[in-house]
Amino acid sequence: MTVPADGPEPEPVPGPGRVAKPVPEPVQEPAPGQASGPAPEQVPEQEAGRGDYTGAVYGSLLAASVVVGAGTLGKFPRLELVLLLLGTGVVFWAAHVFARLFGARMVHHLSWGVVRRTSREEFPIIKAAVPPAVAAAVAPWLGLGPQGIAWLALAVALIGQVGWATVAASRAGASRRLMLLAGAINLLLGLLIVLLKVALQH
Repeated sequence: MTVPADGPEPEPVPGPGRVAKPVPEPVQEPAPGQASGPAPEQVPEQEAGRGDYTGAVYGSLLAASVVVGAGTLGKFPRLELVLLLLGTGVVFWAAHVFARLFGARMVHHLSWGVVRRTSREEFPIIKAAVPPAVAAAVAPWLGLGPQGIAWLALAVALIGQVGWATVAASRAGASRRLMLLAGAINLLLGLLIVLLKVALQH
């Protein structure tokens, strides 16, 4: 009579008609303080690029609104309008960066890399204010007065808005019809701003 040795019994070898039990893989728990989702540093570059066009469209619309608001409050000197356009762009850029870092990204670990990338992604808001500001700065060389300066800056801002919206639709792979629709919608928004300016000046 054979006495079995101490220790766990060996697993039976699966024979014909018998299936071996699968061995579950160990589950790796996230480290303390680390979110279970993907880290913000691992966001694909394609997604980061899409935000550039959104910020540019928004920045152009913001610049147009600033020009309209400045024109209804009186005759702004050229330098004040330029500073108002650039300053408003910077303030809204900072507000968007703050909202993204301490809003949807609060669940992730913040680092200087995340702050720099988020600031860079929202920077088109500031860049969209530059063309209208430049137009306001050079308008006197074209012989334009205060009203002409405001209208030129507004036209440049609206052209940028329609252009960036069309580029955004194109880069997103939209058809030509959708590209035209995106441009038409933004043109309609721009015309509403123009009508608002005309109505407030009368």
